[in-house]
Amino acid sequence: MSIQKPRDGAPRQDLRSVLGKVHLWIGLALCVPLAVIGITGSILVFEPELQALERPAVPAAAIDAPAVPVAEIVAVARAAAPPDFAPTFYTAPVSATDPATVRFSPGGRPAPLGGIEIYVDSAAGAVVGRHETSAGTVRQIFLLHANLMSRDRSGRDIVGWLGVAMLALGTSGLVMWWPRPGQWRRAFTIRRGTQGFRFHRELHGTVGIWGLIIFFIVSFSGVYLAFPQTIVSLLGSRDMRPGIAAIKVAAVQGAQPLDVDSAIAVAREAVPDGVLRSVALASRPDQPIRIAFAHEDDRDGAPLVTAFVDPWARCIVELRDPRGFSAGESILAWQRALHVGGGLGWPWRILVFLSGFLPLLFAITGAAMWLTRRRLRRPAARRPGAPELAE
Repeated sequence: MSIQKPRDGAPRQDLRSVLGKVHLWIGLALCVPLAVIGITGSILVFEPELQALERPAVPAAAIDAPAVPVAEIVAVARAAAPPDFAPTFYTAPVSATDPATVRFSPGGRPAPLGGIEIYVDSAAGAVVGRHETSAGTVRQIFLLHANLMSRDRSGRDIVGWLGVAMLALGTSGLVMWWPRPGQWRRAFTIRRGTQGFRFHRELHGTVGIWGLIIFFIVSFSGVYLAFPQTIVSLLGSRDMRPGIAAIKVAAVQGAQPLDVDSAIAVAREAVPDGVLRSVALASRPDQPIRIAFAHEDDRDGAPLVTAFVDPWARCIVELRDPRGFSAGESILAWQRALHVGGGLGWPWRILVFLSGFLPLLFAITGAAMWLTRRRLRRPAARRPGAPELAE
């Protein structure tokens, strides 16, 4: 009995065959939710502009007037909010025609998926509008993209696993695309005149390889946003989310804590060139006041400087400045900005917008290849001269 050696390339073909089946069935099974996640993500790249359409504009007469203190803005907004709601977050106006925003939540507990925003003219100190954060088309698109319309975040894990599936599809697709020696140039283009199965396959592979890096970055950042603690644990890094509840302060019995403007002044001593972006107000005595600044030369959407101010000890208990982050911390701090198309200017924003349509394109071309293959493999199609499908 003789043992035949496997022909050259057999292990590679076996791997491609297995990965091809995995790639196919994951893609077919998840094509609809992946396409929905991708398209809604593309829309949300322009979320700031879309949300600005829902916000009232500040009257032109107040543009050159000096801003009133933040504490006064919060007090004015509190008077217009329901009595059982408490302020949790202040957002400074980005431009002169933008209002300041104070977010309120029931009982003062942060409610990312619900609550009320009160818009205040920061120069006149007057309420100019109100908005329920769970209302509006843009918010519904966000809920679909991030939580599959689940308001209690129960859909976040599913979205995270869809991101893992995208990474698996991208990796298996790269292995299957990898060209043979001498065919590299052809692998990056769609040959003129191709039709049917070959056209869909070349479109699938060519667009995939050109968009692969963006696809991987957006998919990984989505997985991180869904499973931040898991990713941080795997990378052995510090949790860079600004809103984590790990930082505590000790309340001083009988003492008066700092008001929000005094806390901002304490933080500004450490960030003298900082531009105030937001303040997370303490809802419990053991919470610091979290103040975020942007450096004047930062790109729009770049990670912010975050100062955690102890209102009782009247000092900064922790300062997180992206300029002092390690490489791993910087990577994690940039994930949200990269995911939404921020921090790197309009070219990156457009690329992230276009990447959201990749799952839809892959679903269409992948389904077309699968249907064509099934049709040509039917008994009626197995006749002399019937076209063969190349792997």
